[in-house]
Amino acid sequence: MLKSENNNLRFDLMVIASWIRPNSRVLDLGCGEGELLMFLQTQKQATGSGIDQKESNVFKCIEKGLSVIQGDINSEVEDYPDFAFDYVILSQTLQQVYAPSELLRSLLRIGKNVIVSFPNFSHWRVRVQLLLTGQAPVTSQLPYEWYNTPNIRVMTLKDFRNYAKKIGFGIIRQAAIATGREADQGKIVRFCPDLMASYGIFLIGNRK
Repeated sequence: MLKSENNNLRFDLMVIASWIRPNSRVLDLGCGEGELLMFLQTQKQATGSGIDQKESNVFKCIEKGLSVIQGDINSEVEDYPDFAFDYVILSQTLQQVYAPSELLRSLLRIGKNVIVSFPNFSHWRVRVQLLLTGQAPVTSQLPYEWYNTPNIRVMTLKDFRNYAKKIGFGIIRQAAIATGREADQGKIVRFCPDLMASYGIFLIGNRK
């Protein structure tokens, strides 16, 4: 397992950060308390802003000096002009979106590149739990019960690749990762990623 050496930034966010070019314009959707935005601003001199629905998260971001607004990402992104950002990041949020196709089209309009990540429902632990218990799986990546989960859909790495072909956007880069017991620990999965990865990260763009 590799460990983040940058202020305990989550491993998946470190992978995302490694894909961002210095001095880029970045929009982080569902930015939480702003850990990724802060890292990109201080380490990559990015011009960053964010949107989060939770008021307490927005307050913590503002206390850090970050440019973050409170709102629903589906409606807020409509106010940005075409290609306003070099990168738009949607980290571990797509599975909670009611209309993913509409949102992704909006993101590909306002961003030259879009980075999407989500829990992989075909991870072997999920498969084993479903097989042995016959109940909706609960894992560290999918920690909720069926009745209180914010996730309105589940997806796999293969699902997303097929979805890209169907909708018509291009996958520029992708990574399958497995996280450790601590959030800042993890590794890139190269062998049987659909089975062994806990998360998928995709850099997508409009097909030319």
